[in-house]
Amino acid sequence: MISPWDRWYTTSCCLCCHVRTGTIVLGIWYMLINAVVLLILLSALNDPVQYHYHLTSTELGTDLDVMDDANMCIAAAISLLMILICGMATYGAYKQHAAWIIPFFCYQIFDFALNTLVAISVVVYPNTIRDYLQQLPATFPYKEDLMSTNTVCLVFAVLLFISCILAFKAYLIACVWNCYRYVGSRGTTEVFVYVTTNDTTPSFVSLFCYPSLRVP
Repeated sequence: MISPWDRWYTTSCCLCCHVRTGTIVLGIWYMLINAVVLLILLSALNDPVQYHYHLTSTELGTDLDVMDDANMCIAAAISLLMILICGMATYGAYKQHAAWIIPFFCYQIFDFALNTLVAISVVVYPNTIRDYLQQLPATFPYKEDLMSTNTVCLVFAVLLFISCILAFKAYLIACVWNCYRYVGSRGTTEVFVYVTTNDTTPSFVSLFCYPSLRVP
């Protein structure tokens, strides 16, 4: 009987490329995105006046500030950690070390779970969409049109958008998992011990691993 994991196992992903190639491209893409985010955060910390990340309550119409120095430092640390995790996945897929891919795979599962919780919260508490729209700046495009839209239509549009994102993330998770299985299987199949005695008679291990060596 074929297990569900074996049924969905494949060595090819989008554009008919190998899962190793897909994982390497995905890891590099995530590293570039987080590197850009880290660069923006460090630039904002260096010159907060130019980047205007300290928005006051009068500018937002709320009682809370958008970002302070502590939150910026935390965001920069998270971006740096993500660069490290993505670099490990890229190196593990390139050098065929399965253990290096696990942190990136765990991050994908965690990110997928968070997006699923967001979709559930939209269904359970549909009014949170309007609360979020009210917190947007007045200069946000089409804010008034969105506020005047029916709540059911807003919930349906948000759920459709989140469902597309979840489907794409699930596909990427499957690609990374297949790459992990492929690299892990290659690591196990290449570990064969060929033992011979002094009289060049094939031993039990060599006969088991290499049936072609069996003497008729």
